[in-house]
Amino acid sequence: MNRDDHRFMARAIRLAKLGLYTTNPNPRVGCVLVKDGVMVGEGYHLRAGEPHAERNAIADAGAKAKGSTAYVTLEPCCHHGKTPPCSDGLIEAGVSRVVAAMQDPNPLVAGKGMQQLHDAGIQVEFGVLESEAKAINPGFIKRQHTGLPYVRCKLAMSLDGRTAMASGESKWITSPEARMDVHRLRARSSAIVTGIETVLADDPSMDARLDNVDVVQPLRVVLDSNLRMPPEAKMLGLDGEVLIACGAAANQQRQQALELAGAEVLRQDEVSERIDLESLLRKLAEREINEVMLETGAVLAGSYMAAGLIDELVVYIAPHLMGAGARGLLEIPGLERMQDRVDLEIVDLRQVGRDLRITAKPVRSE
Repeated sequence: MNRDDHRFMARAIRLAKLGLYTTNPNPRVGCVLVKDGVMVGEGYHLRAGEPHAERNAIADAGAKAKGSTAYVTLEPCCHHGKTPPCSDGLIEAGVSRVVAAMQDPNPLVAGKGMQQLHDAGIQVEFGVLESEAKAINPGFIKRQHTGLPYVRCKLAMSLDGRTAMASGESKWITSPEARMDVHRLRARSSAIVTGIETVLADDPSMDARLDNVDVVQPLRVVLDSNLRMPPEAKMLGLDGEVLIACGAAANQQRQQALELAGAEVLRQDEVSERIDLESLLRKLAEREINEVMLETGAVLAGSYMAAGLIDELVVYIAPHLMGAGARGLLEIPGLERMQDRVDLEIVDLRQVGRDLRITAKPVRSE
């Protein structure tokens, strides 16, 4: 590996990010073809069912692809899905070398793609900018390894840690710039999960709104044990799918009314008043949901945290004070001693408008 390998892989990673809002359930992938030190073709995956990054780069390069080096952010696929294998395309194009940032965690590929290329006489290498490549697809990677999606919890609070006044009034804690940043987080998510209390209090849209940007609307999921969701709720009149998770004993007539309004109702198998949070996430993963964004109240967010189901916290901190009577950020049961604290690692800190945005991950013992 050399300096040029890093430079061209960095370009492939930038290309992959162009599909950040549209590739679900597929991973975001970029590819660059280089010959004699000159880039001759590039491409990225835009949408499931459309050509993959390697195929687009080959089409861009044309005859110049022969004898080139392909830099790709994820190991080329070698199985037939909605599109033909990219490994076959690279072989047919006559590339001489393939550099992949990381191995594909999908068991259908997982080393087989690079082995096929090697067997065809193509030089193959792994590991250039691997950590940067993994950061593009945390949900796809986690789902393949664990059967669970990547869970990102968005929270907004005042400088004194409050999320709403005692009356429930909360519009708006953060700046317009921070709220637009939230729409970018929504747009990259496969699903947005909220609770029925949030729906009843705010009647939110829970969609992603970005000007002049192509977005595949995430699945909106409402946890509603007893089906209190109003059929006239705002989100049911918008583009995109709505899934309502309820308990096994929820009222059948309410279910029918919600289904007539356009929702899908998912009853949990277990007889319990509370929805099993991990079971729901596994069912979402079975639907090929990669990244879940939690936009919930303090109780439900605290339950997810207590269950160890949150991978990342994104906390917006607004520069004002709301007082001791206002509502807190998270309600996590069972934290009574200092040793019970939830340890976090801050991985990013930046200013967004007037607000601060902290991105942190729970520190878990191996």
